[in-house]
Amino acid sequence: MMKGFVTGLFLGVALVWAGAASADEAGTIRLGAAVSLTGKYSSNGAFTRNGYDLAVKRINEEGGVTVAGKTYKLEVVYYDDESTPARGAQLVERLIQQDGVKYLLGPYSSGLTEAIAPVTEKYGVPMVEANGAAVSLFRKGYRYLFAVLSTTDQYLRGAVELAANVNEDPSKLRVAMAFENDPFSQDVREGVMEDAAKFGMKIVIDDKLPPELNDMSATLSKAKVLKPDLLLVSGHDKGAALVVRQLADQRVDVPMLAITHCDSAQIAEKFGKIAEYTLCAAQWASTLKYSDALFGSAADYATLYEETYGHAAPYQAAESSAAVQVFADAFERAGSLEPDAVRDALAETDIKTFYGPVKFDETGKNMSKPTVLFQVQDGKYVVVYPQAFAEAEVRWPTPSWSAR
Repeated sequence: MMKGFVTGLFLGVALVWAGAASADEAGTIRLGAAVSLTGKYSSNGAFTRNGYDLAVKRINEEGGVTVAGKTYKLEVVYYDDESTPARGAQLVERLIQQDGVKYLLGPYSSGLTEAIAPVTEKYGVPMVEANGAAVSLFRKGYRYLFAVLSTTDQYLRGAVELAANVNEDPSKLRVAMAFENDPFSQDVREGVMEDAAKFGMKIVIDDKLPPELNDMSATLSKAKVLKPDLLLVSGHDKGAALVVRQLADQRVDVPMLAITHCDSAQIAEKFGKIAEYTLCAAQWASTLKYSDALFGSAADYATLYEETYGHAAPYQAAESSAAVQVFADAFERAGSLEPDAVRDALAETDIKTFYGPVKFDETGKNMSKPTVLFQVQDGKYVVVYPQAFAEAEVRWPTPSWSAR
């Protein structure tokens, strides 16, 4: 923890970093965040908070931010949204109306971001978010919403392209899909559908997974009969763990499996050999050749994160750290702490970070950074797509269970 910061739990819902005075009085800029500390998104919520905290710590260690000749430190006011959209919206209202927070960091998940964006928009409070990638968020004309990550429709497009590239006739490929019925996963599906149609692939399974996902046997039983060439799954970290485990349990052979949330579900670490060959959509990898003055290279960030938190850096943490960096850059360029001035500076952002380039289009999307695909190879997450970032060739097809 940073020197001078105090943490406490208030009524089981609020985790607040010390410092209730305004920025002008205390030389401190307070950012607010409602994140999932409990509930189904708690693991990813923890990664989100870790990323925010690590960036705040580094920025403060380097002297803070300078606005119109005055130096400020950063603090974050946290509340637990309990992985519930309605609770998230309520807490953001509280942050703005009761706590006087003028700048928001986003929650974890597209669903919660979708719930709180109307609140920040209503009050004209700039929000830089790092974990709400649903493309639908950027079709609503929000002026105060900015996202450092690539949109969800990009997540599994690379898997469709890889499948097309390794097969002589992509139009003969049969695709199975199982996506959670939430904004994030349904937008992932949208991107897959577009690219599958482009290559003339046939969709043979198109299942919606329930939010409280505990079993994928129905989808996998269909896959065992229909024998798709490519199976695509998005159900956050719970869905990632389920499909890897149950494919092995049911001995379902699929030449190519691509899923979201591999790293947060820790499929390679938890499932060992049965996770081999799995393709994993990701926003960031520590092997990418990105760097900045605050954290150094992507690899340097990964090392610092692991030293600080005791586990490998997931992309959810990396993108969260980048969101804080974007705010710090905007504060300095705005030359003012007025929310509208900060909002206008955010709209003009064009920076390079350890996480990748950040430049927003008119809708608030980051239009500069690609997504990547890992593949689990020999127990490690290895980038195999896009080609410009690839560390190794994709291993395909996945051997049958009887041959593994």
